Amino acid sequence: MADTIALVTGANKGIGREISRQLAAKGIFVLIGARDRERGEKAVADLRAQGLPVEFIQIDVTSQPSVDHAAAEMERRHGRLDILVNNAGIALDWFPASELTVEVLQKTFETNVFGVFRVTKALLPLLRKSKHGRIVNVSSGLGSLTRNADPNSPLAVRNMSLAYCSSKAALNMITIHFANELKSNGIKVNSANPGFTATDMNQHRGVRTVEQGAATPVRLALLPDDGPTAGVFSDDGPEPW
Repeated sequence: MADTIALVTGANKGIGREISRQLAAKGIFVLIGARDRERGEKAVADLRAQGLPVEFIQIDVTSQPSVDHAAAEMERRHGRLDILVNNAGIALDWFPASELTVEVLQKTFETNVFGVFRVTKALLPLLRKSKHGRIVNVSSGLGSLTRNADPNSPLAVRNMSLAYCSSKAALNMITIHFANELKSNGIKVNSANPGFTATDMNQHRGVRTVEQGAATPVRLALLPDDGPTAGVFSDDGPEPW
């Protein structure tokens, strides 16, 4: 068995793939989680060609049967999980709240909120078997209530993407509650703000590279036992909720 085993969801491209690459480069055995088998296995083949320890695990975070099957498969293969990076997410609304439909709001929450809860809950038994369990939820500065409420903040002036922003705010609350509950188990749970990173999600309009965007999630995944929990962090340190 590998010394440290990690699962990264939404890992076939973008920040998720880069988080996987950076973790694997540090000798961690990384499960590349993706709902599309062909894309997931292609990512695994590319990373293995670089000599990195990775394998594919099919997981659709919006499907309970898929998540349950993935959890059972991870238990069968490895018997435990040390690091969970909830990276899979979607952004569908780039317009004011008045133009948002209930369907888009529901679809966004299904992946960004319920998906994270579904995966985390299913994998807790495996994480509790780890001596140094870590959960990293990839959030966003757009989910900050403090920044959105500040009339002088660029977010308040822009006032867009209600579905995405509110889903990340809800994700941050999930982080706090799981962190508080799991503290006694030695499991640290934090949110990571990767910054405005150029990915398919924003049509590559971001100003940060995936290497930069993955840095904070990787750092939180590798926190020492005296590291923080129940926080949201960027490259600059703690962020406002």
